Amino acid sequence: MLLRGKTVIVSGVGDGLGREVAQAAYDQGANVVLGARTEAKLAKAAAEFDAARVAFAPTDITSESDCLRLVDLAVERFGALDGLVNVAAMDQVFGGVSDADFADWRAVYEVNVVGTLQLSKAAIPHLARETGTTGIVHILSQSMWVPATEVMQAAYAASKGALLSATYGMAKELGPRRIRVNAVVPSWMWGPMVQGYVAWTAASQKIAEEQIVASLTDRMALPEMASDGDVANAAVYMVSPYAGGVTGQSLAVNAGDYMR
Repeated sequence: MLLRGKTVIVSGVGDGLGREVAQAAYDQGANVVLGARTEAKLAKAAAEFDAARVAFAPTDITSESDCLRLVDLAVERFGALDGLVNVAAMDQVFGGVSDADFADWRAVYEVNVVGTLQLSKAAIPHLARETGTTGIVHILSQSMWVPATEVMQAAYAASKGALLSATYGMAKELGPRRIRVNAVVPSWMWGPMVQGYVAWTAASQKIAEEQIVASLTDRMALPEMASDGDVANAAVYMVSPYAGGVTGQSLAVNAGDYMR
């Protein structure tokens, strides 16, 4: 098991990727500490794990006190902190720059950049080591490299690009404290959010869902898109000791949709 005896915080635990990351870390032996704004979703996710290896707290990552409380919970409950996977994000703002409401952009940046870094900052003192390494992983988006044509989310893409720049800086800054900082970069990934998009688009266009899926996967090297679980597994690898020499890197999990 990649994370036996380790403790990992996962933010943004709901019905999709955050839940999958928590499950993947748990399956690899970790104690998991779950954060999200909605307590009911946290309780539902936590109920599926052994109570001895899970803890959770409602967490708005734009709140400094919430971030500190989540980190303190991890340390108090399990005695140490070994990893953080930042999944929490705001992705409900659509459109480009020409039609932008920059109040909405500021809200996106407040969550995706400032909030993510605020939770990371709270974790840093507990992740620092004199021997061995610990890990911070940011979940980003391929849209920061290749603008999506199906759905325009310029604010979201720009915020993830800013967080990639922060990943590089953090890797250099925190390396002497033996904290590795990396990013996992998904494209379209099969899970509740994309399933909902496919169903809605198919109904709107009055065509089969299979046609919508094909329009996305035809450009991919593999014959099907990566799943939420595939992205979660990559994040778990990046936060684990198996990635001990890896820092300042971005790993695309996209079925070969875009190759760099």
